[in-house]
Amino acid sequence: MFCRNNLIKISQRCYATESRINSFIKSKLMSAEDVAEKLPEKLTLGASGFTPAGYPKVIPSAFAQRIKNSKNPENFSINLYTGASTGDELDGVLARTGRMKLKIPYQSHSDLRTLINNGKLNFIDMHLSHVSKYIREGIFSPIDVAIIEACDVTSDGRIYLTNSSGMSATYLALAKDIYIELNEAHPLDMKGLHDIYLPDIHTGRPINIDYVDDRIGTPYVRVNPEKIKGIVLTNKYDSSPGFKKPDNASFKIANHILEFILHEVEHDRFPKTLLPFQSGVGNVANAVLACIARDNRFKSIEMYTEVIQDSIFDLLDSDKLRFASTTALTFSPEGQKRFHNQLHDLKSKFILRPMEISNNPEVIRRIGLITMNTALEADIYGNVNSTHVLGSAMMNGVGGSGDFTRNAYRSIFMTPSIAKGGRISAFVPMVSHVDHNEHSVQIMVSEQGLADLRAKGPRERAQLIIEKCVHPMYKDLLRDYFQHAQRVSFGQHTPHDLKQALSWHVRLQETGSMHPDHQILKQTINKDKESATYRVDQRVAVRN
Repeated sequence: MFCRNNLIKISQRCYATESRINSFIKSKLMSAEDVAEKLPEKLTLGASGFTPAGYPKVIPSAFAQRIKNSKNPENFSINLYTGASTGDELDGVLARTGRMKLKIPYQSHSDLRTLINNGKLNFIDMHLSHVSKYIREGIFSPIDVAIIEACDVTSDGRIYLTNSSGMSATYLALAKDIYIELNEAHPLDMKGLHDIYLPDIHTGRPINIDYVDDRIGTPYVRVNPEKIKGIVLTNKYDSSPGFKKPDNASFKIANHILEFILHEVEHDRFPKTLLPFQSGVGNVANAVLACIARDNRFKSIEMYTEVIQDSIFDLLDSDKLRFASTTALTFSPEGQKRFHNQLHDLKSKFILRPMEISNNPEVIRRIGLITMNTALEADIYGNVNSTHVLGSAMMNGVGGSGDFTRNAYRSIFMTPSIAKGGRISAFVPMVSHVDHNEHSVQIMVSEQGLADLRAKGPRERAQLIIEKCVHPMYKDLLRDYFQHAQRVSFGQHTPHDLKQALSWHVRLQETGSMHPDHQILKQTINKDKESATYRVDQRVAVRN
């Protein structure tokens, strides 16, 4: 077993007095434009970044400009591999070239989403824990070039990453050529935050992480320095805008979750010290952490997750964060400045891991996590759609939600019960796409209430979700559907009327609302328009 106390000291080492621009870096310095000219026209690119954190910010833009200036832009093609979504300076600028052919494994940029949903870009939506294995096994095209953001590089090939680990270690290991964006916006004290470890393929050896603060690797990625073909100096923060403040619905959801957690403690299902949390991104996740910070019944919180956001400062300010393990620090500009200013004191509370480790099912199951992820929609039997609008249009991707949900000690899905002013119900007879099936979803929460689906059959789950989670304007409609389905269904284990199961989505597509009253209203408006047009035509006919 590893000595935890000795290993943790790595993250507390002070690097602030070291010189950043050493002789090796000087010998490799280039402009972004020089690097762009060296990139092949047919490019499979592995880039750092996980959410808008720690991604390259100038070389992709220079390469996009090269494509724009080319007399034959059709000669270019780009396969882009990242950790997850990144910022506009990477995902956005390359999407706008029109030459992207493949994107893995996640995205959230509007330009990428448009290409994907117009059939112009092949996007492979993956469980994030699978990505490294697929690439290392050669299932995807080999990586020509890795472009990685770092805060320091040494002559013996040690690369110190910035705000994310993501897939960087894998891309650096497999790329033929490496280019580094050395970002001087990050202090050298960032060195030591990371714990880089990649498991061997096929050996079956355990990953020796028993606690969220265990360290088993190195604070850097080591490569053959001859593979580093160029280094570009930058000084730019990540372009994360931060997240909106949680609304009332988000805080109601958060309070339901907190009461449930305390209920589990009372029944000895959770220890009094609680279990580590995994939290997805967005308003609801931020609200949960904010409520924990304010609630005196919660004392010491640990996190084993994939993204840390500004809401972590609520836990720090209330002195409740014991430790947080993640693969990315996705801060707003204000949050980034605060983290840098307090970095010397905060390093003892954070680890950044490769996403092959942060999202690893073995580690998630061993540690025992309370996972909290957001549903796009859910059906009355507890199946969850996280990715597809109307079953066909990609939103962002499944990301790590499947990795955490399927291996959680307690899996929670949360969503506001309605969207678009009530035109959309988050709870439907049957989801139009399934990312997390009923076998993985234990707890369902909306601002209306919480449904504990454990030890419940399908019909019991349906009744619970309808009564506990559904918005009042849709509750009677779902009750009617469930009763009707029991009368006409082929089988009674999971009653459905296949003719009506997706009728809510059809109605939304045709009328702009899932609610039939909205449909009637729209039909009335359309009939009035048709009648007005007819009367105008009649007047014209009479005049003629």
